[in-house]
Amino acid sequence: MEHDVLLDPAYTVPTVPTAARGVAWLRAHVARFSEGADHARRRALAEDLLAGVDTAALRRPGHAVAKLAAELGLPRVVVGDVAAVARCYQPHTPVTAEADAAVARLVEWCGGAWDEPTAARIGLLVQASAAMEAVVAGAVPPVPATRRVAPDGAVVEVPLTGAPFGAGRHACPGRAHAEALTAGAFHRLHDGPAPLVLPNAWDHASAAALVDAGFAAIGTTSLGVAAAAGLPDAAGVARAETVALARRLVRLPVAVTVDVEAGFGDVRGVAAELADLGVVGVNIEDGRGAALADPVEQAALVRACKDAAPHLFVNARVDTHWLGVDRGSTVERALRYVDAGADGVFVPGLVDEGEIAAVVAAVPVPLNVLAQRDVRTLAELGVRRVSTGSLLFRAALGATVATARAVRDGEPVGEVPSYADVRRLSG
Repeated sequence: MEHDVLLDPAYTVPTVPTAARGVAWLRAHVARFSEGADHARRRALAEDLLAGVDTAALRRPGHAVAKLAAELGLPRVVVGDVAAVARCYQPHTPVTAEADAAVARLVEWCGGAWDEPTAARIGLLVQASAAMEAVVAGAVPPVPATRRVAPDGAVVEVPLTGAPFGAGRHACPGRAHAEALTAGAFHRLHDGPAPLVLPNAWDHASAAALVDAGFAAIGTTSLGVAAAAGLPDAAGVARAETVALARRLVRLPVAVTVDVEAGFGDVRGVAAELADLGVVGVNIEDGRGAALADPVEQAALVRACKDAAPHLFVNARVDTHWLGVDRGSTVERALRYVDAGADGVFVPGLVDEGEIAAVVAAVPVPLNVLAQRDVRTLAELGVRRVSTGSLLFRAALGATVATARAVRDGEPVGEVPSYADVRRLSG
């Protein structure tokens, strides 16, 4: 059996050179690329770290690396650095200056010591990053193969089909943790008995309040983000504000998905940037003002997004009903975007029960609609995600004006969160 190689001590992992800094230092100080006493000692360090991780916390929705980092005592903002290192982690891959700099920052986050305990913490995060990206992208097994050096010096590639966690002395020590992280993947929230109700925030306070209310995932509203900054929505001018908000929201202990309008003219770049922050998904729309994008060109944007960040949940928005333009092309557009890699389809303005059921039947990915019908009815029709869109932002504006008028007119003010409540939300 090909997996017997993994059990044979005569077949060793490829050796890596020693190094004092960077990715090369990390490779030289983790159990993954060690043998003998070094391997036993370093594996024990990793196992001790994993023993202190609460797998229940890993099952909660959110970015896998961000959750594991928090359990290992590191801030969620390390996601980008971990991803940069993961791309260069294997000994047969070239190392970039970006990855070496990322290792240095991760060491500082771990306390500044370039030692084996630090390498063990970083190594766990790096391996989780690579594996979870593959899992969410649908790779089976997530790590397709591993390498061993035969007694005669030949390098043997061992397929891991049927043994996704390896075997023998180098078997993954965190199988339970990996399975918990997989269970908490954002994609899985669309598989529950009821639709995922996704409220859309426009700043940190609104998102934190929604998290405090128990919502498992938060989206952003492009109208709210743009309007709060004094910018027009859907004009492609709010990229900086969108990314800045995402950078704040990923510190929250939930999954965060971001509305990127039509991609801000750089869908590949913005997708990669958001993924490295720890965002789990994006919405990308095919509306262009009062018209629709060419579906072939829009499909290319969807594919570029997936190519740049394969593990992102790409929710392809079809604006036929929202704009009232070419509604008959809804299913055709949706299927084209699915073929390009979309993980879900969002049809705002789709409210007719028969039309909703028809889209659900025709499209093989989760259907997302706005909260324009009762959630129970939408569940019965097969809708898998219900977004509030700009509703909460508009409701907040309405409540703001109503409260100001009540003060001006000497009328009672309704119940509002206290100063202390809001201050608590900001940490």
